[in-house]
Amino acid sequence: MSLLALTGITKNFGEGNVLKGISLEVQEDELVAILGSSGAGKSTLLRLIAGFEKPDQGEIVFDGNVVAGESFLPAEKRKIGIVPQDGALFPHLNVYDNIGFGIAKDPNKDSRIQQLLKLIELEGLEKRKPQELSGGQLQRVALARALAPKPKLVLLDEPFGALDAELRDRLRNDVRRIIHAEGVSAILVTHDQEEALSLADRVAVLREGRIIQVGTPTEIYNSPADIGIATFLGESVLIDGKVTDGKVTTDLGKLTALNQVVEGQSGVVAIRSENFYLQPNPAGDSEVVGRVFFGHDAVVEVQTPSLKIKARSNGPFAPEVGMKVTVWVRGAVNFYPTK
Repeated sequence: MSLLALTGITKNFGEGNVLKGISLEVQEDELVAILGSSGAGKSTLLRLIAGFEKPDQGEIVFDGNVVAGESFLPAEKRKIGIVPQDGALFPHLNVYDNIGFGIAKDPNKDSRIQQLLKLIELEGLEKRKPQELSGGQLQRVALARALAPKPKLVLLDEPFGALDAELRDRLRNDVRRIIHAEGVSAILVTHDQEEALSLADRVAVLREGRIIQVGTPTEIYNSPADIGIATFLGESVLIDGKVTDGKVTTDLGKLTALNQVVEGQSGVVAIRSENFYLQPNPAGDSEVVGRVFFGHDAVVEVQTPSLKIKARSNGPFAPEVGMKVTVWVRGAVNFYPTK
């Protein structure tokens, strides 16, 4: 049995239909990312799960009990931990008291706080106030506070948004380690594709109030359900094609489709930038017209006889601007019929 089950969840604000029949399950000890752009309905969905809002239609079952639908259980009785976007620690309380805020009357309060301080690797900093902590430390304290009452589910509302890139990477690993060490389930709401793919066991892509696709990070990235997800989850080159003799004929040659195709179908092929291979060739029919170097890799812009593409290449060996190349497509591609 799943820990959390949403069935047909709809939410309106005025005449705006924010969520449209959302159904989703979260299993025990699972981290699910809800990924979507701004305005997709992510925060509204999180508030419904937490109990801060009531759905207009549908049912939410948590830990075997209906918490929204025929009956409604308020947020304070759901025993769900929440880590807000900015951590929202109490500025007048030190680390120890912030973590222990939700378990003030627990006779085992001290041992629980000490356990969490060790888990978040902030032992010895329990007397510090929030203003004396770094951004990463603040978020770890906020997570420890949410975990202190031992909830079965923790909601993470874009917890890394205000941090710099290097700190985000380190904190993601910390958060995943801490959540799994506690044995709780978690829902991460984010607009950051890299964050969702690197952290989650499963990803639910939310667009305009609907869940478009649910799957593992590998499934979502390698087999997007439609062109919108393909372009949202990383840069893709879109090329017209037609199925001929079981292959998709395009301006870049005949390509193998990952999905099932029908002879004679016309459509669009989505090719990831890392799926292009650029072979230096003085007699090649394509030319490198742009190059952005990132160290470990580089994004190379190539003008072919019929279109311009962007390929991701090994940084130190990426072709230079002005070089002639032959463009190859590695592996199978996703094909989306248009008729």
